Amino acid sequence: MEQTTTWSKVDLYINGKLLADDPVLDAVLDANSGAGLPQIDVAPNQGKLIYLLAKMNGAANILEIGTLGGYSTIWLARALPETGKLVSLELEHDYAVVAEDNLRMAGLADKVVVLEGPALESLASLASQGREAFDFIFIDADKPNNPQYLEWALKLARPGTVIVADNVVRGGEVIEAGSQDARVQGIRQFMELLAAEPRIEATAIQTVGSKGYDGFMLGIVTA
Repeated sequence: MEQTTTWSKVDLYINGKLLADDPVLDAVLDANSGAGLPQIDVAPNQGKLIYLLAKMNGAANILEIGTLGGYSTIWLARALPETGKLVSLELEHDYAVVAEDNLRMAGLADKVVVLEGPALESLASLASQGREAFDFIFIDADKPNNPQYLEWALKLARPGTVIVADNVVRGGEVIEAGSQDARVQGIRQFMELLAAEPRIEATAIQTVGSKGYDGFMLGIVTA
């Protein structure tokens, strides 16, 4: 308990020094909590991280797999240039409604399209449209489907596209080959695909903080 308390205190310190007060994002978290959404949004400093990664990449066309209440969506949309667009995929209708309300509150509704329904179906639909490749793809949805999300992400990417996936360490359980947790096995299969896939260079980083012990994958599409 003492260690996790320290992690949270360090996050508060970092946020206090490097993140400006943000009433909009605070209101988004309040709205998500009030609507009964699970409190699994990225932490504020993690939101700033994906914002910076998208901005460094010059991303003008972003795909997010897993909207929840739109907290990470807003961070990513803020990284877009004036004419940039973001497509976010959400299975749950109630979550999508909350996210769209939050996006309007944040003044970003014109930059973001939230597609409701199973993400694998939405991804297939996006691919069939022959649309422009995405510059940045953030995967943060149901972990058992992560291998399929990676396969679709590669189809919807171009050389130079950055792909980030959250929650890939699972409190260290990712090393448990015999785990009965479908989320852990989904991440393990995801890692095996990354290891075997010649079209992407990737690494994974362990993280600690107010959200506990986890990690993220960061990769760049090369071909």
